[in-house]
Amino acid sequence: MSDLLNKMKNEALSLSVDDRAKLAHELITSLDDEIDSDVDNAWEAEICRRVNEIKNGTAKGRPAEEVLSEIRAKYQ
Repeated sequence: MSDLLNKMKNEALSLSVDDRAKLAHELITSLDDEIDSDVDNAWEAEICRRVNEIKNGTAKGRPAEEVLSEIRAKYQ
């Protein structure tokens, strides 16, 4: 590891958890050179669909504790 990289790593580790998470996100997304507009458009459409279902009352929700209980059971 170069001296500069080591210095940057040490400085990054001194940041708050929130700031480290933001920095990590920025660094990881910077690795993806290509932006797939089809994927971006598909996600945007899916988000809009889900928001509309919530707004017009057709979304079928479940209690958070039920969902979390299923996740816990699956990964224990």
